[in-house]
Amino acid sequence: MNAAPVRKAVAAAGRGLVLALLALIGSITLFVLAVVSIALIPIGAGVLTTPAVLDLVRAHAGRRRLLAAQWSNRRIPAGHRPLPRDARTGVTGRVERCSLMLRDPATWRDLRWLPADMTAGAVVALLAPGLIAHGLFGLLLAAGLWIPIVAAENGPYWYAFVPVEGWGTGALAALLGLALLALALRVNPALVDAHFRLTGAALRPDRADELERRIGRLTETRHDALDTSAAELRRIERDLHDGAQARLVAVGMNLGAVEALIEKDPARAREMIAMARESSAEALTELRDLVRGIHPPVLAERGLGDAVRALALRLPVRTEVEVELPGRADAPVESAAYFAVSETLANAVKHAGADRIWVDISYRDGSLRIAVADDGRGGAAVGRPDGSPGRTGAGAGARGSGTGLPGIERRLGTFDGVLAVSSPAGGPTMVTMEIPCALF
Repeated sequence: MNAAPVRKAVAAAGRGLVLALLALIGSITLFVLAVVSIALIPIGAGVLTTPAVLDLVRAHAGRRRLLAAQWSNRRIPAGHRPLPRDARTGVTGRVERCSLMLRDPATWRDLRWLPADMTAGAVVALLAPGLIAHGLFGLLLAAGLWIPIVAAENGPYWYAFVPVEGWGTGALAALLGLALLALALRVNPALVDAHFRLTGAALRPDRADELERRIGRLTETRHDALDTSAAELRRIERDLHDGAQARLVAVGMNLGAVEALIEKDPARAREMIAMARESSAEALTELRDLVRGIHPPVLAERGLGDAVRALALRLPVRTEVEVELPGRADAPVESAAYFAVSETLANAVKHAGADRIWVDISYRDGSLRIAVADDGRGGAAVGRPDGSPGRTGAGAGARGSGTGLPGIERRLGTFDGVLAVSSPAGGPTMVTMEIPCALF
């Protein structure tokens, strides 16, 4: 017999037991605390206790979202509105925080989910361990456990619909127990998945809230894009002024001096012509570097894959690049992806102390997906403003004291892209980027 279904059924039973305990202990306790705390708001006491209770509810719901992603591969977005970072302290700050949290639709979704979790959610979760436990109990009855039970009850013991009172009916109980175990092998993983579907139905933002959150994020990323564009224009202007422009001015001055010296001092004139030629070559190199920083020619001519390969060749660390792209994205998307990879690789080289770097670029489910991994020391971090799993915020720095990851996130956010970082202390580090787009 294949052992894989047995392992899956037993694992699902253990997960179901954990989910049932979380529902029956955590959800019931938090629901009672939340109801009492909110009911005390009119007399003032609830204003001080409600934010702390709602924080616990958010953490409880966030934990369930994380388990849904880990155990059922279901992503349940949170959609909580970020609280102001500069919120006031003391009683006034708690009142403001309480008001903001109660005006957040996600708070009420969390609260509505608690009764569903502690009733239907708990029942569905308990079915998984219950099938196995009840099936094993039927086998124990057939093995002779029915004797003391029947003696204690002075009559038959009803195992489901089988009245067990002898070896014959005990054998029937064993057959029923085997049927329940066989059923558990088939339905236990589905029961755990059904629990998370129920959780997702209660916690997932409705379309209006999701559109509002999406519009807010796009507005924020548009402002970031405008700020980034303005900063980029200032950088280009500064580089032109301090680099190529200064060298071209020097070339012009040298040529003017050559005109004055060509008859009086031909040797000196030849030296200045050589200097002008050298300055013009350096100006041309700086202009090429500047153009490469704006939009690398290899990216425009050969696409993202070859541009990243060319970038990897210039790194002092061994870098492997795997590309599986059936086409090319729009130029702005390719540019954003290229510079995001460039910044990630720069962080790995500067801060990770890595010996090897791996880059994987692919296109699946309508999204360009890029993973950059290294075997360095780890420690990269990115903030999560709403505390939800799988989300990244713009407030965190890059590895160590760097600031590259927030910039990457802002760059990707312009295209509604996301950034995820896995970087435990000691490594390895994996930075995953995803940009919704179409290829042509």
